[in-house]
Amino acid sequence: MTKYLWLCHSGGGNLPPSLGVARELRDRGHEVAFLLKPESVGRVEAEGLRAIPLEDAYTRLDAYPPMGPITPTACMLTSPDVTAEIERVVAAEVPDALMIDAMFPAALSVSAGFGLPTTVFCHTFLWRQIDAWQGIFDKLSAMRAKAGFEPLPDMRTLWMAQDRMIVTSVAALDDAPLPGWDHVRHVGPVLDNEARATDAELPWPEDDQTPIVLLSFTTTELAGADKFQTALDALADLPVHVMATTGGAFELNEITAPANAHVVSYADHEPVLKRAALTVTHGGHGTMMRALKHGVPMVVIPGFPHDQVPNAAAIRKWGAGIALPGDADAAAIRAAAQEILADPAYRAEARACAETVAALDGARAAADEIEAVAITHAPAA
Repeated sequence: MTKYLWLCHSGGGNLPPSLGVARELRDRGHEVAFLLKPESVGRVEAEGLRAIPLEDAYTRLDAYPPMGPITPTACMLTSPDVTAEIERVVAAEVPDALMIDAMFPAALSVSAGFGLPTTVFCHTFLWRQIDAWQGIFDKLSAMRAKAGFEPLPDMRTLWMAQDRMIVTSVAALDDAPLPGWDHVRHVGPVLDNEARATDAELPWPEDDQTPIVLLSFTTTELAGADKFQTALDALADLPVHVMATTGGAFELNEITAPANAHVVSYADHEPVLKRAALTVTHGGHGTMMRALKHGVPMVVIPGFPHDQVPNAAAIRKWGAGIALPGDADAAAIRAAAQEILADPAYRAEARACAETVAALDGARAAADEIEAVAITHAPAA
């Protein structure tokens, strides 16, 4: 048995694939604990895994420049108090190996000092988004500097210092790798559901031929009820059924569902996508990969996280959907949905992408890589 500690940035789409990999490691007989922000502890414990709250996640929050929802995130990811707490927890836990999320510089900056086998995780495309990755890292670094703290090492320096970098995406859909990054492994998407994702009870019979649209805005940092309502309004007058999931970003009573929509907080997207003709989404990597796995074309309306504009551009490039600006109105969303539903070429291109996604088991392949790193560092008998 190997004792793993996951230093986790649990924002957005990072936590679900991390939990999927952790469950695979646990099923192989290993021990996995997460160190993460306090508000995410319940999600980890719901999976039967141990969670350690970062008590000092926000102790320096007042020092960071006020920039809306990114300010507490920047504090948690870069604060020197968080770095100090990580050092204390690693000393107390005595893990055999570490996993660290790619955008967690407070952890990455001290990882080499632990002398442990370490894997850094990227839960979306790497090469096609390397500039976007650098942009968000620079923004975090600038906010840390304005808070009065010492500069962070360069992003690429931090990533290259780890034993392995695992990308839970599809190599065939990413851009060409940069030279010298031989420690990078694409393992495929991890599409396991969290415990909170319940079976979707579709209110329409199996023999109903009305096209089904999955509306999924499932990242809480993206938007409130207003953008979700805009998308519902866009689809209200179309001859479709709408299955909509909010991801708990707001209360259901904050929106008005049209007659053709069924709205829930959480649901397993798999049974919906098996019947869906279209997905309308912000373009988070997980939703995007699930839709492609089932050959379902998309209307992508990117939100705040740095990977969503590049994801939208990729869907447009592959011909598997239409990319709209983040502030698209109901008329634009409606027109895009109508175009995709009327043109079978979009479905054909999405199905072509499905061939590169469906056969991959990201959790299993990631666990193989993590075990290999631990074995390489194991002391000689």
